Amino acid sequence: MKQILKSVRNFIKETDKILLILCAVTSLFGSVMVLSATLHTAAEGVRFTRDFKVMLAAVCAGLAVALIISVIDYEFIMKMWPLVAAVSIGLMLLLFVPGVGVGPAERPDAKTWISLLGGKIFFQPSEIVKIGFIITFGVHLEKVKSNINHILTLIPLAIHALIPIALVMKSGDMGSALVFVIITVAMLFVSGLHWLYFVAGGISLLAALPLAWIFLLENIQKSRFLALIYPELYPDVIYQQERGLAAIGGGGLTGQGLFKGNYTQLGIVPESENDMIFSVVGEELGLVGCVAALFLLTLIVIRIARTGSLDKVGNTKVMCYGVVAMIAGQVIINIGMCLELLPVIGITLPFFSAGGSSNLCLYLAIGLIMSFYRYNQQRDIIDIGFANIDNPFRDN
Repeated sequence: MKQILKSVRNFIKETDKILLILCAVTSLFGSVMVLSATLHTAAEGVRFTRDFKVMLAAVCAGLAVALIISVIDYEFIMKMWPLVAAVSIGLMLLLFVPGVGVGPAERPDAKTWISLLGGKIFFQPSEIVKIGFIITFGVHLEKVKSNINHILTLIPLAIHALIPIALVMKSGDMGSALVFVIITVAMLFVSGLHWLYFVAGGISLLAALPLAWIFLLENIQKSRFLALIYPELYPDVIYQQERGLAAIGGGGLTGQGLFKGNYTQLGIVPESENDMIFSVVGEELGLVGCVAALFLLTLIVIRIARTGSLDKVGNTKVMCYGVVAMIAGQVIINIGMCLELLPVIGITLPFFSAGGSSNLCLYLAIGLIMSFYRYNQQRDIIDIGFANIDNPFRDN
């Protein structure tokens, strides 16, 4: 009993309480916004909507999972990379099984969610695959870091990154594919890849854009880009963004009041609880609320980056910055969508947008960072019986 109490005290002392509190507060903020965004769909007398309950349940489960993962020695987590890779690829392939993978109403050809319990529950595997990719790519980079700038080293790394990107693109989720690209670039940069490779990659990407436009993008995806340039020609496509931007503008400095936004409470902004949740914050809480939301998200990103900067041997830094790239990239893209600066590509705002799988998987990443934090503090990790497993980063 004394040993158990000692372990609990050590855990409380050693865990990254600041990051956990920041994430919990931000998720609570987001949950309230989701509740406000969906109130107009609730039956009379119903206080809490289904989307709010699902998000709150996912956040609570996520916090518990994050704490459990943070207890596990990070070296054991890294050692499990083959299993992580197999599960990630398996989940993506499951999308293409007839009757399992489904897409949004406007994209019946897409297969982005796994339908469970007869369509009562939907799970988006690309969310958990992001975390799996950060782990496996991080292990791969650590193994080859001394030869990172050799072309024969980069070819396997490129193939490693292209596998999940190709599967996500095949499912029709171009937004998530872009996030994978951002994560890959960030992790390669932190690993010390020479800047000339990024220049060459950027030039190659620009040269390939016409081919991507012709062969990769569906007509609806092309129209979302064109709508930003010629909104008068695509009124139905740009409608969501125009209404969202109008809602943000209508909030002014301090907003119209929580649960009192004109556009939000009338359901004028489509998908305001998901992609356009920032419009709810802007309309009901104004510029003050928008700044507060961005401030919390920035603090989370800085805290994760700080954990990476504490790494003294390079084992965890790359993966910390992979999570930073994932969160920061989604924030920038989502807000760009809401401000009509970028096309709508189905990217959620971390900790704010509704969704059980996206919020739960986000906390998997937070748990991973908390495990790294404990390791980087050079304190004892709780032994769960895997102490004799070889370190995947240790030279043989």
